[in-house]
Amino acid sequence: MDRRSFLKTSAIGGSAAAATTLAAPAYAQGARTLTMVTTWPRGLAGVHDAAQRVADSITTMSDGQLTIDLKSAGELVGAFEVFDAVSAGQADMYHGADYYFVGQHPGYAFFTAVPFGMTAQELTNWYYHMGGMELHDELGQIFGLKSFLGGNTGAQAGGWFRQEITGPEDFQGLRFRMPGLGGEALGKMGASVQNLPGGEVYQALSTGAIDGTEWIGPWSDQAAGFQEITKFYYTAGFHEPGAGLSVATNRDVFDSLTPAQQKIIEIASAEAHQWNLAQFLANNGRALQQLQSEGVQALEFPDSVWDAMGAAAQETLAQYMDDELYKQIHDSAMDSMRASSGWITRSEGAYRAQRDRILG
Repeated sequence: MDRRSFLKTSAIGGSAAAATTLAAPAYAQGARTLTMVTTWPRGLAGVHDAAQRVADSITTMSDGQLTIDLKSAGELVGAFEVFDAVSAGQADMYHGADYYFVGQHPGYAFFTAVPFGMTAQELTNWYYHMGGMELHDELGQIFGLKSFLGGNTGAQAGGWFRQEITGPEDFQGLRFRMPGLGGEALGKMGASVQNLPGGEVYQALSTGAIDGTEWIGPWSDQAAGFQEITKFYYTAGFHEPGAGLSVATNRDVFDSLTPAQQKIIEIASAEAHQWNLAQFLANNGRALQQLQSEGVQALEFPDSVWDAMGAAAQETLAQYMDDELYKQIHDSAMDSMRASSGWITRSEGAYRAQRDRILG
């Protein structure tokens, strides 16, 4: 893929870039209501909370000069239609997981998660201090969007299966729900990968339309009710080690706001990112204990499966390297991850191992 082809075929991105270059923004006066569409059903544990947190914070911080009218998935557009709706100006903002939009550009995967990619802390380091935010913005310019991180689930579970996984061969023909580049990697292992919105996953698993699914982690998974269907639960996954959520505003709308209003959107999104990560991590431990009390088996994939996942992940990440911007995002993220991991492993990682050994 050629990045120039995206620019040539994206009229919205071109017009937004031209407007930004040729004319100073004309700031809108008076109170405004902005419509936020989301990829989440209303009330979906954690992820919808993050969207609501952003919306409420913007309204409060602006003293009501910006009111955010939040529309959950299906209320205005479908879950996977929010990107195009905001890019085209049919809605003002979206909250979602950007890896749903790898069809628009594969580089978007890095702003949620890629297989064998960054943990939540490593993603935060990259985004705010090692070039990630600037690359998110450069990618958004192609599609007429101004984007920020606006939530994080932390490390996600490997998922729910109807039978125990004993080796890589168990993925052959397995109908499994997994979005993003992680799903592409599972496809290379022989799985029949489904990309379903969150609101449709329980029904698909309960009716046998799929054989397994990943969702998020114990707290959200328990709320979704997957333990009612199967008891095989893999607690560590390769696909989303620290999944970021995003807030994207139509760029013409964003440019029409005052600098103070623009900063409010940025800060509200960043605050929701940290608040949401803490929300997931605070709830997951207790939820896992409750799931186990209901007969759920908390399992780990064998090394042979991890090895196969690793090989498939590397093949998946390499297949888009002919796109200039994807390669730039990939290289930046991986360089940042290695640098962060080198210190975190030697400091926090070593400390936690000793703490857990001594305290038991």
